[in-house]
This record gives sequence, C-alpha cells and structure tokens, in this order.
Amino acid sequence: MDTYLETERLTLRRFTADDADLLIELDSDPAVMRYLTGGSPTPPEIVRERHLPNILAGYEKWGGLGLFAAHEKDGGAFIGWYILRPEPEGPLGEVELGYRLRRAAWGKGYATEGSRALLAKAFTELGVRMVWAETMSVNRGSRNIMEKLDMSLADTIPTPSDMEMVEGSEHGGVRYEITKEQWERQR
Repeated sequence: MDTYLETERLTLRRFTADDADLLIELDSDPAVMRYLTGGSPTPPEIVRERHLPNILAGYEKWGGLGLFAAHEKDGGAFIGWYILRPEPEGPLGEVELGYRLRRAAWGKGYATEGSRALLAKAFTELGVRMVWAETMSVNRGSRNIMEKLDMSLADTIPTPSDMEMVEGSEHGGVRYEITKEQWERQR
C-alpha cells in the first residue's frame, strides 16, 4: 500500500482502479448518505464509470491533493475516505476538506484525527493558503468537527436544487474556513 498520510490510528492512501467495491459499499449505507442524498445509495455503475475514474484523474491533475482511502492501522479495515482538493477549476491554494466514513467508524474520533492531520499536511507541505469545508446546517456532527479543528463559520449557503429532498435541506448549508495564518496561530 502506497501511504499518503499516517496518523496515530489511520493510514490514508490513494484509491486504485480496484477499489470500486469499497466505495459502493460505503455509499450503500442510508445513514452514511443521509445528509448527501437523503439516504439513497449511489448506483454502482455511477461509482465505477464516473466517481472512481474522476478520483483517479484528480491525482494526475492535482498532484498531492485528492480523495484518499482511509484504513485503520490496527487490522487494516477500510473506514471511508477523506478529501483534500480544490474545486474543479479553483485555485490550488484553496482546498476543500471533507470525509465520508463507514458507520462502524463513527464516534471514534477518526473524522477529527484524519482531518487534523490533513490540515497540517496542507499548510506545511502542500502550499495551501486556505482550507474550507461545507455541510448542511443541520449536520451537527460535522459542524462539531469543523469547530474542533478551529475552523470558523464563514458563510451560509443555499441548498442546491439536487438536495431539496434531503431532510433538513430547508435550513441550507454552512461553510467553515481556516487560513494558514490562523492555523499557525492556534498551534
């Protein structure tokens, strides 16, 4: 396994063309997809034909940025993924931080642990100036993690039309941000 990043309990690596089943299984859990699709699974053919090829192409496009598979160091179980990448046509110095974890990994501090390590890598190794994250206003769990990372609420955002069927979407979303300078001051 080609390691991208290690934390105390996690190993992050680039996805490979053989990882479609991991993504399909993750996206088939209604609880995991609750704030994304209202609980509907991502169709396997979409994962195989669109999502995974786009993930792999992102490594070529952005170098050290992208979407990374996360495994527990103890036992090697796949727990989900983390994202650290710019918008498709956005500046490389402004990147999104996010994650999607299997339900079995919830409540163990993995989202915070992996995200904290990615922030450090972004600001110390990858030349990133600002990291942002977005979630639904009602997704208190993700908002708590953003706040634990010392990210600041920067904006409220309207609900995209393709998410109007998701419970709580009428409350819109939120965007949190942290700059390299803010991160350095808080260390």
